[in-house]
Amino acid sequence: MIEGSGLETNLKHNGARPEQSGDGASDATRDAALGRALLFIGIAAASAGLAYALVRVAMARRPSESDPTTERIQALIDEANRLLKQLDDKTSA
Repeated sequence: MIEGSGLETNLKHNGARPEQSGDGASDATRDAALGRALLFIGIAAASAGLAYALVRVAMARRPSESDPTTERIQALIDEANRLLKQLDDKTSA
């Protein structure tokens, strides 16, 4: 004599309906999966941001102190300022 499937036997003894039997476990599993997904998305976003910042810093060109062009331009600016000051001194005297 077979009483039936395990689900039917379980329902007879516990009095629970099938839709109530697994909701808590599936919600917890779904929440855990969502939490893991959000965690991985956050880690990926932080990694991408860090990589972007590092590339920006690496690509930034700093003017070299010993660049001859920069030195020549600065010398010309200084000379122009000196000549303008001489001109102002002559016109005011």
